[in-house]
Amino acid sequence: MPKVTLYKQDGSQAGDIELAEGVFGIEPNENVVYEAVIMQQASRRQGTHSTKNRSEVRGGGQKPWRQKGTGRARHGSIRSPIWVGGGVAFGPTPRNYGYKLPKKQRRLALKSALSSKVNDENIRVVEELSLEAPKTKEMKAVLAGLSAETKTLIVTADDNEAVALSARNLPGVKTLTAAQVNVLDILHHEKLVITQDAVKQVEEVLA
Repeated sequence: MPKVTLYKQDGSQAGDIELAEGVFGIEPNENVVYEAVIMQQASRRQGTHSTKNRSEVRGGGQKPWRQKGTGRARHGSIRSPIWVGGGVAFGPTPRNYGYKLPKKQRRLALKSALSSKVNDENIRVVEELSLEAPKTKEMKAVLAGLSAETKTLIVTADDNEAVALSARNLPGVKTLTAAQVNVLDILHHEKLVITQDAVKQVEEVLA
């Protein structure tokens, strides 16, 4: 089982903690992680792009000139795609880009991302994170004590409003609950600060 240092909130060491081998100690599968990242990025696309085809553009109801006898090419509408101001042929329309990977693949990707943080020694497990009131200065001091000032993902067991409000003004810092942990956010942030209770929750779901 991988063993990492357990920290107190002030940055001092409180001993060691053993993490589940099947969640934090596997050989990362880069291909599955890549597929999971592409899936998440695709699902985040708004897909609100839109163009008008020839039936949606205003005007063009009357034939511009008669069919024969003018010496010009025959046309039925000034809103044809080959006309300036006409509709767009095969243009983009609103759509949903989201899709899902198989459940086993998603779980393997998340395990791989977590294991990579352990391998790179970029994970900080803390006994608990608790603030009496939202204070950005206090949260900054906590992260400094853990050597995780920037590009840090904070994971708590449950919604912690004081922690979330204290961290939201720090550049590069994001907070999630254990149920919201995902591959893209883990890889996007350099450091992972996770509470001991959150570790247990993640292990229960993925083990």
